[in-house]
Amino acid sequence: MKRRSGFTVVGRLTGLVRPLAGFMALAVIMGLVGHLCASFITILGGYAVLGLLGLDTVFRLEAIFACVLIFAVLRAVLRYAEQSCNHFIAFKLLALIRDKVFRALRRLAPAKLEGRDKGDLISVITSDIELLEVFYAHTISPVAIAFLYTVILCLFIGSFHPLLGILALFAYLAVGVAIPLVTSGFSGKAGLQFRTGSGELSGFVLDSLRGLSETLQYGQGEKRLVQMGEKTAALSEIESRMKRTAGRNMAATNTLILGSGLAMLFLAAALYQEGAIDFAGALIPTVALFSSFGPAVALANLGSALQNTFAAGNRVLDILEETPAVREAAGEGEIVFEGASAENVRFSYGEETILGRVSLQIPEGKTVGIIGKSGSGKSTLLKLFMRFWDADEGEIKVSGRDIRRIDTSNLRDMESFMTQETHLFHDSIRNNLRIAKLDASEKEIEEACQKAAIHDFIMGLPRGYDTPVGELGDTLSGGERQRIGLARAFLHDAPFLLLDEPTSNLDSLNEAVILKSLCEGQNGKTVVLVSHRPSTMRIADIVYCCEKQTIQPCLHGYLATAARAEDALGTWEVESLSQTGGMS
Repeated sequence: MKRRSGFTVVGRLTGLVRPLAGFMALAVIMGLVGHLCASFITILGGYAVLGLLGLDTVFRLEAIFACVLIFAVLRAVLRYAEQSCNHFIAFKLLALIRDKVFRALRRLAPAKLEGRDKGDLISVITSDIELLEVFYAHTISPVAIAFLYTVILCLFIGSFHPLLGILALFAYLAVGVAIPLVTSGFSGKAGLQFRTGSGELSGFVLDSLRGLSETLQYGQGEKRLVQMGEKTAALSEIESRMKRTAGRNMAATNTLILGSGLAMLFLAAALYQEGAIDFAGALIPTVALFSSFGPAVALANLGSALQNTFAAGNRVLDILEETPAVREAAGEGEIVFEGASAENVRFSYGEETILGRVSLQIPEGKTVGIIGKSGSGKSTLLKLFMRFWDADEGEIKVSGRDIRRIDTSNLRDMESFMTQETHLFHDSIRNNLRIAKLDASEKEIEEACQKAAIHDFIMGLPRGYDTPVGELGDTLSGGERQRIGLARAFLHDAPFLLLDEPTSNLDSLNEAVILKSLCEGQNGKTVVLVSHRPSTMRIADIVYCCEKQTIQPCLHGYLATAARAEDALGTWEVESLSQTGGMS
């Protein structure tokens, strides 16, 4: 996490208020007038006492009581209006921030999100952003209100005697500035530790729920429960420490308010004895100070709460300010797919080299197979063609142009990519398929599913294409999820089809059906087929072997492999594949 000072976090978060600056100014004005009404109810009470004693003839008692009534009603109305305005600003901004965070995650995906704790990301998107409500609804306007209010009250009290105004200023600064800063110092990194720990606990719980079957199967439930208890206890200890700090903060605030009021009383009494002020000059400033700590107390109470809020703001800003590994290209002009190639490509994950000086040609309309052991870099090469990452050296080209100079939207339209793990959303099968083409007709959806050999299965379900797949597709088998992923690739109908282990979860018969569909439905499309299965390579026009960070043409021995698979797959499948353009 990037470390930022509190002032930096405040500045960055405050900058997001700009679209709603008018509402914020309105909230400040209403809050200021409301606090002044509350204070002057007490101050007018002081003047009423003076009137009863016959020491003040400026304000009539009737006028004072009428003003008190008016100020009381105004205080209630303005308080409600200020809070409503602040919360409107807060929740509107939270919606805008969530939108910004989701846009940032889209820019960062997939390279910068690879391996990130999903539970921690969920914690940032939900609870961390929600905590910023404290900042926007209860921090920005209270700070502005406290500043303006302090200036007005110090001038009012100082009008009786400059020393009284100076004492009031020091009292307000001590309560509203010194205590929050000291409390913040005592809190240290507790807020950041709490937010980080909360994110880790969310990730642990999410991981536990996803792996519940394995946990029960291997009898690890008790161990997992103990670990969850330990994490919860550690989080509770940090929270308790923060609450103890908040309690000490409150005690110090109340003590300082009482001490300041007494100091004002003693100073006013001393000045009265010296004849520097009259009785009204002693009573009214003392009453005014005692009744005017509301805005300062609001700031004092923020001292401990803001540690948590600033930590949450830091985590949100980390995402918003993160630089994507790959920046989307635009304004390059649309091109048509005419083949692809990799030229002297080198790529590493950190210090680990995955591909070293790799070159291959992918002719238009051909099926290119890439075979190799797990971890040899096959999937990484497909991701480079998708431009999920940029190559460290060399060039990835589509239609003879470096993909870094192709509009990202144009590139995505030309390519269909099926990954090893098909992610299904908690929605119907139809809507999960339509991700590949939002305006797809029923006929197009069914044709894509028929090519992926999943249509008959779907029609056999009680609700057909409207059947929900459950969270993460847990109501379907691995092979069924994989075929839906393949149907998505067919539905996207791009000229360049990138398939990463499309038959890894299928039996031999279903593999043959899928491969047959690929051959028959190719229709001039260019296909890159990645697999660790030699049998999958039977439909490829060109085969490359991926091993030891390199890729080389690898044709020898594959006909023999296909022949040995004939008994398992059936003679007609092998013959059909040979007739439709398989290897020869």
